[in-house]
Amino acid sequence: MIPMAGNPLFPHHIAEIIVGVVLMIIIWLVMWKKVVPIFEASYEQRREAIVGGMEQAEKAQAEAQETREKYEALLADARQEAARIREDAKNEGAAILSEMREQAQLDSQRIVSQAQAQLEAERVKVLNQLKGEIGGLATSLAGRIVGESMDDDERARRTVDRFIADLESDTSAEKAGVGQS
Repeated sequence: MIPMAGNPLFPHHIAEIIVGVVLMIIIWLVMWKKVVPIFEASYEQRREAIVGGMEQAEKAQAEAQETREKYEALLADARQEAARIREDAKNEGAAILSEMREQAQLDSQRIVSQAQAQLEAERVKVLNQLKGEIGGLATSLAGRIVGESMDDDERARRTVDRFIADLESDTSAEKAGVGQS
């Protein structure tokens, strides 16, 4: 035995050392068989919880990214659809405007042609009235000039026709003279 008289921590007999070593081995075995597996199980549960949480977080992040990409794709599609709708509306508006212009032109042409037809009818009517009045005046005047009655309808008609033809030829000659000057 190694005497260490002054050290209170050092055992005084070898039997104390052996008993201490055996007890240490027993405590170590009990710890190894009972306590360490509990710690290992607890450690494994925590590790699995952390890894599982990380995996869930990664899955959630991947799902969030996928959802975001879908949202952005839908948003891009919606923007394209809105642009297409705007373009269609613009084209439709231009077509409607063009159609309205065509309809307005057709209406104005129809109104002008109706007005021209009405003016022509009025002109013919006025000419016929004037012919009648001029014919009456011409026969009266011719009767006074000639000194005989122009009550004969055939003679009056021929005289009136000749008078109107002379007037028309004078009017045509004046128009031709004005156009040449």
